[in-house]
Amino acid sequence: MIEHSPPPSYLLPNSTDESGMQPPPDLRQLIVGDRLQDPLLVLGVEYRDSARGGFTTLTFGNCHGRIPSAPFWAEDQPRIAGIVRGDVVDVVGEVGQYNGKRQLKVSSIRVLPRGSIDWRRLLPSAGDVAPYWDRLDRWRGEILRPRLRRTIDLFYTDPDFRRRYEECPASIGGHHAELGGLLRHTCEVAAIGRAIAKVSRADQELVLAGALLHDIGKLEAYRWQGAFEMTECGALLGHVSLGMLMLDRRVARESPSPCTDRELTILHHLIASHHGKPEFGAPVPPMTLEAEVLHFADNASAKTASMAEVLADPDNFAGESLVSAKSLWQIDRRRAFRGGSDWGADGGGG
Repeated sequence: MIEHSPPPSYLLPNSTDESGMQPPPDLRQLIVGDRLQDPLLVLGVEYRDSARGGFTTLTFGNCHGRIPSAPFWAEDQPRIAGIVRGDVVDVVGEVGQYNGKRQLKVSSIRVLPRGSIDWRRLLPSAGDVAPYWDRLDRWRGEILRPRLRRTIDLFYTDPDFRRRYEECPASIGGHHAELGGLLRHTCEVAAIGRAIAKVSRADQELVLAGALLHDIGKLEAYRWQGAFEMTECGALLGHVSLGMLMLDRRVARESPSPCTDRELTILHHLIASHHGKPEFGAPVPPMTLEAEVLHFADNASAKTASMAEVLADPDNFAGESLVSAKSLWQIDRRRAFRGGSDWGADGGGG
C-alpha cells in the first residue's frame, strides 16, 4: 500500500525561501552517488517485461528536469501500488547508473496529500512573463488597420485569456513544454515572423496577427494543473481545429462583426496552415505569403528550442562526449553536438 502521510517539515510554510519552501534540487545536475529527499511530480508510470520478469519504472520531475527510477520489480510493486501520473510524491533515494544512464534507486516513496505543495514548483517554467507581454503588447499597439486590431484585441485585452495564456505550455512534452511556454513561443514566433516579413515584403501586421492567433487552441487542448496532459477536446480535435473554433466563437459574439467574412477566412487560414504539411498536422498547406512566413517562424522557434533543450540535458551524452549517445526524438531523430570554440577570444588556439 502507498503511505499517505502528512507532508514533511520542509514542505510547510516556515522554510527557507519566499514561498516558505526549500528550493527544488536541479535534477539535471545530480551525479551518481548523490542522495535525494524531496517532493517530486510523477510524470510517467511504465510497465515493461523482461527476461527476469515484469517491472515498473516511474519518471520523476520538478521545475529543473526529470529523472527515471530504477526498476520496481515484482516484489516492489506494493510500494508503488496506486501511484499514477500527476501524483506528487515524497521520494528518498540515491542516484545510480545503468547502461550509462542515470536512474534513481528509490528507498522510500510516499504520496503527498493534494494541496500540500504548490504544483507550480514542480513544473518547468519560462520564468517572468512580463517581458514577453511587454513586447507583444507593444507590437500589437502598432497595428494600424482597425478591423485587424479589433479582432486581435478580442483575445489579447481579455484578462482571463491573458491569465490562462501566460500559464499554458506550448506542448506537453516537446518544445517549450513549460509554464509560460506558450507565451514565450508566441513572442519568438512574432519576432522571427516580423523579421522575415520585413525581408520578404510580406504584410508584417498580418504575420503578427497570425503569430498571436496560431496557437490559441492550446488553451483548450492542454491541461497544466499538475503534469502536462492533453484534454479530451485536444485529443479528438487538436489545437489547430480548436483555435479556429475559438476564433469563430469569439468573433460571432460581436455585433457588428469586427472583421469581414473574407478577413476572418484569411485569419483561419493562418491558423490552419501554420504546421505546413498535412503529415505535421496542417489541414491545408500555406497558400499566402504571410502564411508561409508564419509557418517557418513557428518552425524556427520550435526547432531551436528543442535543440537547446537536448544540448542542455546531460543524460543525452555519455560522460564528456561532445556527440549525443543516440539520435534524439526531439530533433527529428538526429544526434546533437555540444562542442564549441571561443574562436580566439581568449587568445588561445580554440
